[in-house]
Amino acid sequence: MAKGRNRKPPVADPEVPTQIKNPELVQERRRHIIDSTVTLFIAHGYHKTTTRMIAKAAGFSIGSLYEYVSSKEDLLYLVCKTIHEEVQKAVEEALSDSVGDKERLAEVIRQYFTVCDNMSDHILLMYQVTQFLPQKWKERVLVNELNITDIFITTLGQMSGKKNFPVLDTNIRNLVGHNISVLGQMWAFRRWHLKKYYTIDQYIAIQTEFILGLIF
Repeated sequence: MAKGRNRKPPVADPEVPTQIKNPELVQERRRHIIDSTVTLFIAHGYHKTTTRMIAKAAGFSIGSLYEYVSSKEDLLYLVCKTIHEEVQKAVEEALSDSVGDKERLAEVIRQYFTVCDNMSDHILLMYQVTQFLPQKWKERVLVNELNITDIFITTLGQMSGKKNFPVLDTNIRNLVGHNISVLGQMWAFRRWHLKKYYTIDQYIAIQTEFILGLIF
């Protein structure tokens, strides 16, 4: 995956309280904890994974773990947020590195579907456990989800009517944007079946043709 351009260094999520004052250290340690948490959630499920298991897997004591997060729900929210950030990063990099309108859109679709493939277990996990989040964080996870779709919708608006790209009204942009978002995630949800018939490259090619067919 290409490196992002002019990307600001990540900072610790201010929505989740921490006792540590150094934001870079918080970001670094939380990412390590999140990676360990995802592995455990996938292997054992959300309910059977304890904070003691998470602390051990991440190489922390229970006391040290609670310096960075206050609950398992904190971690669940951070896991969901991190997944969205990884997906958004891939889409933004595709937008910055691609040229030409039709080709640019095809590349955005390819990058997005590829990251959905790479993070299939994470995406499936996110949808399985979002229901266990406190309401305020559940709403933010849904907003983050729509923000990714909005990238596609905005991109279609920027392309609309330029060069050989057709003029797309608001309804079509919204529909196509949601199609891209959902079809990428469908690979994560149905890969247990789809992999019997398609490689990820074949799936991307077929779905890209379908999506472009909605426009051209």
